[in-house]
Amino acid sequence: MTIKKVSDSRVVQTHLIMPGDGNRHNTLYGGNLMRMIDNVSAISFTRHTRSLGATASMDVLNFIKPLPVSNSVCIETIVSGVGKRSAEIFAKVIGEDLATGERYLAATAFLTFVVVDENAPDIPQLEAETEEERYIMEGYAERRKKRSEDRMADREFQENISIEFPWG
Repeated sequence: MTIKKVSDSRVVQTHLIMPGDGNRHNTLYGGNLMRMIDNVSAISFTRHTRSLGATASMDVLNFIKPLPVSNSVCIETIVSGVGKRSAEIFAKVIGEDLATGERYLAATAFLTFVVVDENAPDIPQLEAETEEERYIMEGYAERRKKRSEDRMADREFQENISIEFPWG
């Protein structure tokens, strides 16, 4: 069984928030942040697995503090738990007021990616090195169980949703 360090999957991207990235509140549009998180998370997944993957879910995306235009947004992702064919990615979003240097936690999220290639080997296991990594990894089994339960409930929900055209 292959074991990789969590730090081997770490990806950090920093962006300047420009007016075109903002919403009517002059803060980063949430959809833009979601796209950035998904992109950076995909790199973490691929670094860890060296396999082609796809986003299966983004859950528990917590918008903690708005990210104003002209601040920077730093997205840091790590693989935080693994199964045989899927991996959980933790995303931490740090904002920085570039005028003052004040840094703040702006958002956190968990994403699940799945291996697309059915011939790819099983995903390597994880080894934490820091207290933060250990803390995040400790909750993986419980989060995975909850996602599985939610998936079952979602299947029933989806069976009761109409796909008929609403206009006729």
